[in-house]
Amino acid sequence: MNFLRNLLAAILGCIIAFGIMFVMFMIFVALSSGSSETLDIKPKSVLELQLQQPISDYVGGDEANPFNAFFQKTEDLDKILHAIKVAKTDNNLTGISINNNFLMSGWAQTQAIRKALKDFKESGKFIYSYGDFYMQKDYYLASVSDSVFLNPVGVLDFKGLSTQVLFYKELQEKTGVKMEVIRHGKYKSAVEPYLNNNMSDANRIQIKELITSIWNSVVNDISESRNMSVDAINSIADTLGGRMPKYAKESKLVDAIAYYDAYENKLKKAAGIEKDKEINLVSIQDYSIKASGVKINKGDNKIAVIYAQGEILYGEGSNEVIGQGLINEAIIKARDDEKVKAIVLRVNSPGGSALTSDIIWREVALAKEVKPVVVSMGNVAASGGYYIAAGADKIYAEPTTITGSIGVFGTIPNVNKLAADIGINAEQVGTNENSIGYSVFEPMNANFREQVQESIEATYTTFLEKVSQGRGISMAQADSIAQGRVWSGVDAKRIGLVDELGTLDDAIKAAANLAEVEKYGIKKFPKYKTGLEKLMEDLGSASIFNKEEILAKEIGPEGYAIVKEIKKAMNQKGVQVRMPYTLDIK
Repeated sequence: MNFLRNLLAAILGCIIAFGIMFVMFMIFVALSSGSSETLDIKPKSVLELQLQQPISDYVGGDEANPFNAFFQKTEDLDKILHAIKVAKTDNNLTGISINNNFLMSGWAQTQAIRKALKDFKESGKFIYSYGDFYMQKDYYLASVSDSVFLNPVGVLDFKGLSTQVLFYKELQEKTGVKMEVIRHGKYKSAVEPYLNNNMSDANRIQIKELITSIWNSVVNDISESRNMSVDAINSIADTLGGRMPKYAKESKLVDAIAYYDAYENKLKKAAGIEKDKEINLVSIQDYSIKASGVKINKGDNKIAVIYAQGEILYGEGSNEVIGQGLINEAIIKARDDEKVKAIVLRVNSPGGSALTSDIIWREVALAKEVKPVVVSMGNVAASGGYYIAAGADKIYAEPTTITGSIGVFGTIPNVNKLAADIGINAEQVGTNENSIGYSVFEPMNANFREQVQESIEATYTTFLEKVSQGRGISMAQADSIAQGRVWSGVDAKRIGLVDELGTLDDAIKAAANLAEVEKYGIKKFPKYKTGLEKLMEDLGSASIFNKEEILAKEIGPEGYAIVKEIKKAMNQKGVQVRMPYTLDIK
């Protein structure tokens, strides 16, 4: 009976899969037929910046493939920035309208977009911003505008930054599932979520200093754009001076309170369009396709930009995970390409596998022997993310980048208490003195802990050596700024972990200077699988539906965040050089 039911389910699944493939094929044909038609930008058009998907530094893929837009679930920061640069000199575009809700990007990504918009304003074109509500990141981006508009019954959230750390000690005690933590002796506060129920004073201080540094960068930018003092802006945050539209206007956070139709009339006036005429709003997503054909950097010589984003895990890797497979292949291709004169490694990672980090570090070191290597740090380049960056000729970070976290730990799950509670007993038999390994069903013995501790200490020493060599400092100096401490880009420059504060563009220019080339084009790596290729893989493995998306909808974002953290901890294999907790700074 089960066989027949499974057989019918398999047949039904195949029918559904082929049906989906047929629909996709028809959409592909329709998109392909229209892809040859270039986007018509009418005179006096306005570019609309509305970003409603999570933002990745780089999506990859073939830009000419019409299927990409259909499957893409993230915005491409690289394409957004390029589109804004092209728009600066597009005579048919009179300005930009920022119409944004719940910007899903990191602070460094937001800062990069803001800097591009600031550069756009140098053309003399306008930037206006409208919001039914502004979260803090939305307002930070909007504050670069010439004028900021808020809905009469809207909300402006402006109160300063905060973050939280989840602690699992009591959960482990209640479930009987324990994470055995082995760490370098000085690496204390960083792994405390597994060991304590409360945040230590030392950890609270370092996190407070980190988010304060990021907040200061944000406030300084707003201060310059809005022509307000830093003290005045902090006072508004302390008193929630933007919590209602009238307060937001009185405190000068916004310029006008208006409904969208009134805002649209302001756009028409700024664009030189008569009030009774339609305004042509061009989405940044559509414009980025057109802009992709415009090369800002040109030349036979090339600067390779290699994007390393996501957790560091052993294996091939993807556009969401850094593996030694894709990244090292990209580094080797760039190193061996005679037209490539320098390499920029764009790092956006909280770290992960120590082994994989070291394998990638080695390839960076080999490339550095042939041509200059410069690192550009994104939202986070911490622990393993810093490991793979440490050997570069020069390191750039955004002021709001999170970096450092130079430390090593290992977490090993143990279910001895749970097993005992439900009546499971494990017995091991071996041939030699050390042949019996670790069992999750039995308490960790001292001999095994010593072996892992030895590996942890050796990896930490190796990590410090890489930092010491790369930054030209002593081991003692490296150790003093390590021990798992996280730093903002501003503080990282102050203590010597990075060389300069700047954007990816700044890093590319520095790489070109080191290579002594004036005219150059950009060559991007790696090339990821297209949306269609991913779909075919999913169909082949019978995983059409995204289980994580379904779970997130069922239990909500807060519950899903906890599940993700627990799953991440349980899946960690080998010695880790990663940030052991996630900082979602809001």
